[in-house]
Amino acid sequence: MARFYDVIGYAPTNIETAPGVWEDVVIERKYFGDILRNTRRLEGGGQVNNDITVGNSISIMADDDAMGSFFNMRYVRWMGTNWIISDIEVASPRLILKLGGVYNGPTPSTA
Repeated sequence: MARFYDVIGYAPTNIETAPGVWEDVVIERKYFGDILRNTRRLEGGGQVNNDITVGNSISIMADDDAMGSFFNMRYVRWMGTNWIISDIEVASPRLILKLGGVYNGPTPSTA
């Protein structure tokens, strides 16, 4: 089983940048874990290039902050790319994160 150590992006708050326009404020925290599943697929749609999607599952050791605010998790940085967290399973003391497509939302470096 492969090991994992990288960041998870949270969006615990949002701010109003213009009247009626709200943006997430993203913070990152590092976690240890294991790669449970390592797959990928190409999704061909109506576009020229196919979208790459991973079907990976990452199990992290969750601290109190992760357990208390797992619903705010937005992405996982894995293999140098930010991936959307599409599903989270609570298996205390762990969280099992299922990944999807590439995350293109706000990050701390773009905020």
